[in-house]
Amino acid sequence: MGSGVPPYKETGIITVEELKRLGLMPPEERLARGPVAIPECPEEIPCNICVVSCPQHAISIEGIKGLPRIDWDKCVGCGVCVAKCPGLAIFVVDLSKPGEYAYVTVPHEFLPAPKVGDVVDLLSREGKVVGKGEVVKAWETNKTWVVTVRVPKELAMEVRGIWVRK
Repeated sequence: MGSGVPPYKETGIITVEELKRLGLMPPEERLARGPVAIPECPEEIPCNICVVSCPQHAISIEGIKGLPRIDWDKCVGCGVCVAKCPGLAIFVVDLSKPGEYAYVTVPHEFLPAPKVGDVVDLLSREGKVVGKGEVVKAWETNKTWVVTVRVPKELAMEVRGIWVRK
């Protein structure tokens, strides 16, 4: 792109590489240890809802505007921040289970509401269907559903939404 503008500003889609460059991606060893929040929030805006909502005090923002920083050792991947983020920009990924599946927790604000056991379409950052997954946990907070889906491990860093077909 060469214009000095970050690629996500031109495409509207942030990549894993860009998240790493911004320091928003957990280290591989932390990803392997258990569920952890990933803030995919690259804009420095005056928002700190995730900071005040984290029961583990694992999220901080420097100054009035800044990127959310996760203390990877404090984060337990509870998902409270997923429900509270007004930008729907925080996800929880769990790569720690043996076998071929990972667990991704996403915000969901569409009907029909997901239910445990539903087989759903898995959506990439671009909104494209990339596979099928099973809802293993779902709860609602203030009209935002927080949904954990079992996904093929190779899709864990790509799945950022679901489509419940009825």
